[in-house]
Amino acid sequence: MVNTSNVQVTISLTELGLDDEDLQAEVQNLLPQLRDVDGVEDADLVAVEKAPKNTKALGGFLLGLLNAQVNVANIKTVFVFLSDRLGNKPIKMVLKAPDGRELDLEASSREEFEFAIQKAQDFLNGTSNS
Repeated sequence: MVNTSNVQVTISLTELGLDDEDLQAEVQNLLPQLRDVDGVEDADLVAVEKAPKNTKALGGFLLGLLNAQVNVANIKTVFVFLSDRLGNKPIKMVLKAPDGRELDLEASSREEFEFAIQKAQDFLNGTSNS
């Protein structure tokens, strides 16, 4: 049976070491590209009312954070896109499965992205031990 549910992916670029304006410019540049990736149903900036602890906001949105609704079947496509686009930059991701489970991932190299892809697929297939 093919899983057609969506998973929420929160992408954090806050570890890039950029000042606030450059960080937000990076996010604004990435957003339309992410929306064009196969399997991304929706992508947007993270609004302030959903603010995790220790985050900064600008213009009603959290700096360096994006949320995407991704079809589970296409999660690898999204990770490959992120790896191609940000493969040697540190990013953090949180996957929230339709059943409410969450998985925190970090990657800062292509090798770490490969590992993150496998962890995400295992998690979404229910074979994760986390």
